[in-house]
Amino acid sequence: MSIEDRPGKGTLPAARKRADGGLAHRPHRGRREASIAGARGQVQVLKVACVGAGYFSSFHLDAWVRIENTQVVGVADQDRKALRARAHGFAHFAEASVLFGAETPDIVDIITPPPTHLGLIREALRTCPRAIVCQKPFCQDLAEAERAVGLAEEAQIPLIIHENFRFQPWYRVLKDMLVQGGFGEVLQVTFRLRPGDGQGPDAYLDRQPYFQKMPRFLIHETAVHWIDTFRFLLGQPDTVWADLRRLNPVIAGEDAGLVVFGYADGKCALFDGNRLSDHPAANRRRTMGECLIEGTKMTAMLDGDGRIFIRSFGSNDWSPHPFEAPETGFGGDCVHALQSHVVAHLETGSSLENEARDYLAVIRMEEAIYRSHETRQRITL
Repeated sequence: MSIEDRPGKGTLPAARKRADGGLAHRPHRGRREASIAGARGQVQVLKVACVGAGYFSSFHLDAWVRIENTQVVGVADQDRKALRARAHGFAHFAEASVLFGAETPDIVDIITPPPTHLGLIREALRTCPRAIVCQKPFCQDLAEAERAVGLAEEAQIPLIIHENFRFQPWYRVLKDMLVQGGFGEVLQVTFRLRPGDGQGPDAYLDRQPYFQKMPRFLIHETAVHWIDTFRFLLGQPDTVWADLRRLNPVIAGEDAGLVVFGYADGKCALFDGNRLSDHPAANRRRTMGECLIEGTKMTAMLDGDGRIFIRSFGSNDWSPHPFEAPETGFGGDCVHALQSHVVAHLETGSSLENEARDYLAVIRMEEAIYRSHETRQRITL
């Protein structure tokens, strides 16, 4: 048996146990729905198969446990120690193929590094789930990502990229403020990335040691969050210019840099990233930095604790915006928000954000950023 460790059902969270009668048997593998009969009507139970037990998987699993009508049926990873550390209380599998052979998931959640994505998406598609969610960075490059998108579209199975920063509650609030027009004409959005986790020979080793070996790091792994967030807040830019640097000599890729996104109407977005510097915050991974949105009538500032302050043009006084972000989970519980968004789509047919086809624009912008740095030129998108 290739199952590393299958805990008894009694160790699973009570909210995720099967009701009397269990899940309905499925006569064949396909895009199917499991249901349990309730006292009135039926409640759809979505079976979730997770692949990957690295550092960030704990946030995925915690979120799935808290989402109504979902059940994690197994977690696959070749690292037995990681499974036991982060997937306690779930069925353990040494290989994704064994998990997919043992279960018929409605959702496959891929929580692994980019080199594994295309192969795992191919394997997941053979199980005919109702949706596949894949962590970012999505695949190793644009060509791989396009192949993955093509495979999913051919199978007519939604492929959603787990890009969760746009689901952080402060960005949803800032987006609402932009839509309401209180800024007047928007002039610039700036984000200063300052997590302070990139100094010295042990940088990143405690959480994600593979960061040290990534030949493309700051943009490919980290700044993609804000490429997508800027698109969410302002729309698709027209140009990009970049200046990238490596400050810590023990890592392979860049860990600092400036990226300017230009828009036809004159506004711009600036990503100012430096993983060696920090910023004031009780938890420097909560926002990972500070954001400023400047308009002709108003400026809004996001601080490191997830608080929003506003200042009217001409005033020297900052006022707190009435908003309180959750302390649960990662980044204002954005993992829960994204996964709930996927579940809502499957339950109600609501529209999806971050479908893989649309996310290809983020990868194209990433490649344009590296090209701008290499050529020292502004790149038209």
